[in-house]
Amino acid sequence: MPLKPLTLAFLLLLISILSPVAAFSQQELPQGPPPLPRQKPVPEDETRARMEKDMAKRANKERWEQLKRDSDSLLKLANELKDYVDKANENTLSLDVIKKAEQIEKLAHSVKEKMKGE
Repeated sequence: MPLKPLTLAFLLLLISILSPVAAFSQQELPQGPPPLPRQKPVPEDETRARMEKDMAKRANKERWEQLKRDSDSLLKLANELKDYVDKANENTLSLDVIKKAEQIEKLAHSVKEKMKGE
């Protein structure tokens, strides 16, 4: 018995509607929580930047420590210079006084350059 055109159209419509549903039902649904995204390795540029930053911090700390030591030395030399000048009179100028003044000058210049960060 031949199918009536209306029945045939209904069957075709039913097949076209149900075929995507059947395909969807055959797909596997994920089980459990979704996998965590992989962490990307740190690029070499970021690693280098971090290392350079750490090195700069270390260098700055060392520079600061040296500034403190040099400032202490300047104070000591200035006190020694004052003692030499106090012991001398207006007619005598010791060679030690000149040497102390030169040491102070060099150290003061060094401190100044370190403070500038050079």
